[in-house]
Order: sequence, then structure tokens, then C-alpha cells
Amino acid sequence: MPTTLSDHLLSQLDAALRAVSGGTRAVRPTPSAEVSDLPLAPGARRESGTLMRVNHVGEVCAQALYQAQALTTRSPALREQLLAAARDEQDHLAWTEQRLAELGSRPSLLNPLWYAGAFAIGAVAGRLGDRVSLGFVVETERQVEAHLDGHLARLPAEDMRSRAIVEQMKRDEAGHGQAARAGGGVDLPAPVRWAMRAAAKVMTATAHRI
Repeated sequence: MPTTLSDHLLSQLDAALRAVSGGTRAVRPTPSAEVSDLPLAPGARRESGTLMRVNHVGEVCAQALYQAQALTTRSPALREQLLAAARDEQDHLAWTEQRLAELGSRPSLLNPLWYAGAFAIGAVAGRLGDRVSLGFVVETERQVEAHLDGHLARLPAEDMRSRAIVEQMKRDEAGHGQAARAGGGVDLPAPVRWAMRAAAKVMTATAHRI
């Protein structure tokens, strides 16, 4: 039986509720499963918790972006590509949430707001056409890779469990960007790229605290 618009909308609602309520479950085991949980000093634990909260917010936004782009494309093949990427991001979301709990930290209190804003942006990108939508994925993943590199530099050296998660996330994000480029993603105009960076800075600065 073909999927109807109602089916898609119900799927979007379910994804949104899971993303903001902590109901997401990973398909792949967390990369930290085989890594020793070394003792962390209180300051190092707080720093790791803050950084992983920001990463968790990024994954909430990723869910919203991919779900919105999948909803607005008319291409079944692209929809499946976007939803496959969203499934990887669901793993990231679950992994970071689990690590936050291990660190005694918490998700951002503004996750519903982050999700709603990112969904609106993804819907606009999707409505501008598939090549622009894919270009948006390319640029988003490029910026996310740079962001994760920064976190790998800042995470305490002894926090190998968080580092293992971030390293796998970075590999997955690179793969999503490469697939989007191969699928015909176009380069976004410089002002759009700058606006995306500015919005990301506001989000990360806020998520550090709230």
C-alpha cells in the first residue's frame, strides 16, 4: 500500500516527539560501549557534559532538518536518502543522550524550540528544490564536521567514551555530505552560508547554558 500524506505527517509527529522527549532508540550500539569509562575530575565532567549537551542539540536539529526535507521533496529516491541519513542521526541522538546521563548532565531545556526552528528551515530548503536541498545538506554537514573537530579538541583527553561517540558522528556526517554532493547538491550562496554559521553560533552558545 502506498504511503499517504497522513502517514508522512504521523511519522513526522512521532519523530518530533521522540526527538524532544528522549524517546529515540539507537539501532547501532554506542561507539563508547567498548571504551573504558575512566574517572573524570568534576571540572572535566562538567566540560564534557556541556559539550555533549551541545552535540545533543545538534542532533535534535538534524532530526528536524532531515524530516522536513524528506517531507517536502517530491522525489521518492531523495526522500529515502534523507530518511536513511535521519536514521543515522537518530543513533547520534540516542548516543549523546545516553552519554549525558552517564556524565550526570541533562539535555537542553529548549529542545522543542530548536526542533521547531530547524524544521522550519528544513522545510524552506526542501521547497526550494532538490538540488538546493541537497546543497543545504552539504553545507550543514561541512559545518557540523568543523564543529565536531572543535569539540574533539576541547573534550578532556581522559573522556574516551565521549570522544568515541563524537568521532563516529563525524564519520557519519562526512558520509552524509558526500552522498548529498554526489546526488547533485549545489553550492549555496555565501550570504546563506554565513547566516547558517551565525545561527549555529547562537544555538551552541545558548545550549551551553540552557
